[in-house]
Amino acid sequence: MPWKLCTTRDYMRRPTPRDLQRLLQKSESHGFLGMIGSIDCMHWQWKNCPTAWQGDYDNKKGQKSIILEAVAGFDTWVWHTFFGVAGSQNDLNVLSQSPVFNDVLRGECPNITYQINNTVYHNVYYLVDDIYPTWTTFVKSIPHPRSHKQKFFAAYQEGYIKDVERGVARLFDEDVLRSIMMTCIILHNMIVEDEYDYDADEVYEPDPMNTALTRIYEKPIGPNGEPE
Repeated sequence: MPWKLCTTRDYMRRPTPRDLQRLLQKSESHGFLGMIGSIDCMHWQWKNCPTAWQGDYDNKKGQKSIILEAVAGFDTWVWHTFFGVAGSQNDLNVLSQSPVFNDVLRGECPNITYQINNTVYHNVYYLVDDIYPTWTTFVKSIPHPRSHKQKFFAAYQEGYIKDVERGVARLFDEDVLRSIMMTCIILHNMIVEDEYDYDADEVYEPDPMNTALTRIYEKPIGPNGEPE
């Protein structure tokens, strides 16, 4: 990629209208109408956490770590990061502190319309794992899927969630770690922009369940494993 003047605004930004259109088109082609990415947290192990802070940064595995919350699209472009929460906290605590939905609270959601099972929706959503709350902006997998349809949906949803790579931080200063993390994300997004072929044909099974099931997580599961 030719060298060019780059700023944080270029590679640490929210989706533009053009980005949003591409995200929605790609997710629709995979059977997830209205989905614009997946959100998750990772623990970055902090090997040399100062002794005075180790109680706060001690995670459930007994390691010292700092949590990164990130949102990524189908191409793994990271367009939201919230870094620096102590490792003793979990994904829900991070979510309550994160600015990821500030635009939603301000009424600045993307203005879109799509229809699922004869119901019209106007809000985008994210794929998440089971720890997240049951909000209309989240679509979780199905715990303990039983029917073929449920198993197919669970496998497809879980396979589409993007993971964030893990590593060990060997430095002492949290501000330095923050700079390193942001630099890595910016470099990652630069590589995605340069190397991802958005025009290439993909090999996948379109609409694998022959129906959109993005609302199935909102319905109670009966004793037979089917939505009530």
